[in-house]
Amino acid sequence: QVQPVESGGGLVQAGGSLRLSCAASGRTFSRYAMGWFRQAPGKEREFVAAISWSGGSWSGGSPYYADSVKGRFTISRDNAKITVYLQMNSLKPEDTAVYYCARYYGNIWPPNNQYDYWGQGTQVTVSS
Repeated sequence: QVQPVESGGGLVQAGGSLRLSCAASGRTFSRYAMGWFRQAPGKEREFVAAISWSGGSWSGGSPYYADSVKGRFTISRDNAKITVYLQMNSLKPEDTAVYYCARYYGNIWPPNNQYDYWGQGTQVTVSS
């Protein structure tokens, strides 16, 4: 089964930083925008950030963020490695969640909810 693999989660104090990685492979991911989501206990999964693929007939737009993480999180990608990163700074206890990456297969930007190929997630815990 093709799916990306997230890593980089852990336990950090409030105000700290973590960098998450989402490693994908092959044609399934190499020319697609990718997104990060998170799900806290007892809550629905929510969008965090998305980044387009810079090339091809449709390349999307600038990185897109949820309001709750703007100015603190930065999404980036290494197309050669087919890896997407999420740099998380100034972390807050409310950022505690399992973080997932997924492929965006839509063709509008900012992205809608057309995501598939979800990873297993990586746990981020921010202590107060």
